[in-house]
Amino acid sequence: MSKTGDSPEHHQAPLIEHLIELRSRLLRSVVAILVIFLALYPFANEIYTFVAQPLMALLPEGSQMIATEVASPFLAPFKLTLVVALFVAIPYVLHQAWAFVAPGLYDNEKALAVPILTSSVLLFYAGAAFAYYVVFPLLFQFFTQTGPENVAVMTDINAYLNFVLKLFFAFGVAFEIPIATFLLIASGVTTVESLSKKRPYIILGCFVVGMLLTPPDVISQSLLAVPMYLLYEVGLLFGRLARRKKQRREVEEE
Repeated sequence: MSKTGDSPEHHQAPLIEHLIELRSRLLRSVVAILVIFLALYPFANEIYTFVAQPLMALLPEGSQMIATEVASPFLAPFKLTLVVALFVAIPYVLHQAWAFVAPGLYDNEKALAVPILTSSVLLFYAGAAFAYYVVFPLLFQFFTQTGPENVAVMTDINAYLNFVLKLFFAFGVAFEIPIATFLLIASGVTTVESLSKKRPYIILGCFVVGMLLTPPDVISQSLLAVPMYLLYEVGLLFGRLARRKKQRREVEEE
């Protein structure tokens, strides 16, 4: 005869509690995104104008952006505002995820997770900012000046939005490379020496990823691949510092 503590009901109770808490965390995240979206929506057109400024500033005189679909003047700013609301809510969403998983972590894991989460958010924002302030002006200057003289440059607002959102996401993810590299070293999956010997393959991989994540032109691929490699080196640097700190701690304990 099984004990009461081993009954199926006993095992299901913690699972149900976790599922209820997970639902609560997800609902809070969705509500936060919705609240931010409703607060930003009155400024949807201004937000779109801000994002389109790098291209608008370089368009030939007399050119402008156009809407080739009936609903584009409404849907493009709406979609962009929703994405911006998600970007703004990322710290709160990650906080909810952290509050859900933190009780099951050890103290040393908690001490490592907090700076990693914080750094991940900041690096993602840095990647998006790098795309807007550095990549977009160079990229759009190249595009607007290389076309035939008898072709009027008038980009569709929806096509432009899809283009820049892809680049925002690509550079945001690419700027997470130092975190990924550090985690691989800290978890013992690989070593600094092993990763250092694979630099030629890493460089090739960066350009392949740049080719897959960016539009099919050499300029945007290089603008993504070069920062990816430099960020990889930053990850190696932090991996070396973490290893030295660990070795110093082991010596002090002896």
